[in-house]
Amino acid sequence: MAVEILKEKYTGKVNTVTIGTGDKAMTVGGATALPFHSFEGEAGNRPMIAYEILDMPPEDSPAAQKEAWDAHWGDPAQWARYCQNELSAKAVALRLVSTDPDGKNAGPEDAAETVKKVLAAIDIPLIILGCFKEAKDGQVLKAAADAARGRNCLIGKAQEENYKTIAAAAISNGHKLIAFSNLDFNLSKQINILLTQTGFNINDIVIDPTASALGYGLEYTYSVIERIRAAGLVQNDAMMQPPMLLDLASVVWKVKEVKAGEDQLPEWGNVSERGTHWEASTAVSMLTAGAEILVMSSPKAVQAVEKTLDQLMK
Repeated sequence: MAVEILKEKYTGKVNTVTIGTGDKAMTVGGATALPFHSFEGEAGNRPMIAYEILDMPPEDSPAAQKEAWDAHWGDPAQWARYCQNELSAKAVALRLVSTDPDGKNAGPEDAAETVKKVLAAIDIPLIILGCFKEAKDGQVLKAAADAARGRNCLIGKAQEENYKTIAAAAISNGHKLIAFSNLDFNLSKQINILLTQTGFNINDIVIDPTASALGYGLEYTYSVIERIRAAGLVQNDAMMQPPMLLDLASVVWKVKEVKAGEDQLPEWGNVSERGTHWEASTAVSMLTAGAEILVMSSPKAVQAVEKTLDQLMK
């Protein structure tokens, strides 16, 4: 007697969002079932990984990052070109850390020049990230959006204090937008509603519900992502159907588990390998929860996750 495999029925679909131009443009989203449940619906487009590049060298970076990027820190255009030409990157994410008012406090004009140099060095899609200080990001991302006009970038992160300014800049320059919320389903929906009220198209939005590294906080992050994806697919909630971006590079490389040296905790093993595995494990967890775009740092971690995606997308 044949056993009937019970299948979930979905009424919604994850929106598709395309960033970049020409034959290097990338499209994410499009799933009609939960992640990798191809037996229940369409898997959609392959999730995309963007390499993080910084416009200013970090003050204190873990061993795995130093080994991978020491030769490129200080020149984001060279770094981006290396990711594209040597690592076969599908996209890069430029983080404008120099604009942080608590740090170097570089101005919007400086950020715009950096964006122009990076775009001149690559033809793959570019994600432009501010310093994550709402007031300053409003100024910086407006200038960055102007500088990247016509390149269909993904810019962010739009938050309650700055979303109107960033949305207007994205609309006028033809970019997509990252809508940020801090691990709260209702806040994630609210920022999407606010953005659409400014005239921004919901089909040009990517959700960032906040990422957490493997370990403390991962379970809660996972559950919020699952709720967002279920609302879009099961409940057919249009405000919860944009693809999701998880900014792993900004959280994984700050935790003790990837920074503590072998002299402090020799029982934890090689610090470089540990950091790589920590980022890769976090990434796979976020993919199975529902992420379509990951911002990552370690080339070895990216390679491991791409191999896993090869298997999961079959």
